[in-house]
Amino acid sequence: MTVGATPDSEVVLETSRLLLRPWRVAEAVVQRELWTERDPRVPLHRRIDADGHPTVAELEDSIRTNKVWSTGLLAVERKASRDVIGYCGLVDSGRGSVGEPELAFELLRRVWCQGYATEASLAVLEWARSSGYERLWATVWDWNTASRRVLAKVGFTETERKEVDTVHGTALFTTRRL
Repeated sequence: MTVGATPDSEVVLETSRLLLRPWRVAEAVVQRELWTERDPRVPLHRRIDADGHPTVAELEDSIRTNKVWSTGLLAVERKASRDVIGYCGLVDSGRGSVGEPELAFELLRRVWCQGYATEASLAVLEWARSSGYERLWATVWDWNTASRRVLAKVGFTETERKEVDTVHGTALFTTRRL
């Protein structure tokens, strides 16, 4: 994995198959597709609502104005086909300890089971290590066995901490030392 910076000092991570970089406004359609594919067990505020929000235009505006899309949740682009297939990165969701960001990833269904989530996550872990972080954490729904497998593959272990939601399932908390 290599780490580079664009002229604007934005993070760019590269693996053998992937480029992780800031989102471009034109890629809001990919974000919208991610929203439409989410499991019905995902909380309503993370899915397309009855009025069709967020729209592509709203997601475009979010990419323009929200720093998380340039420094935290990086677009995952396949180098061979130059298409964006999801995101992976670090966020400060306020649920973990100070100085310990959360690893987050989400990929389009059509690219599941090809090792991209693991590959992207390992690149982000290396970036976090080189940035001085000592520990990361991640949350995952108990029913999301695929994401639980990815987290285990990249060295996260489940803790005793859980948040039970009678409608959506139990959020499991995982950690990993770097």
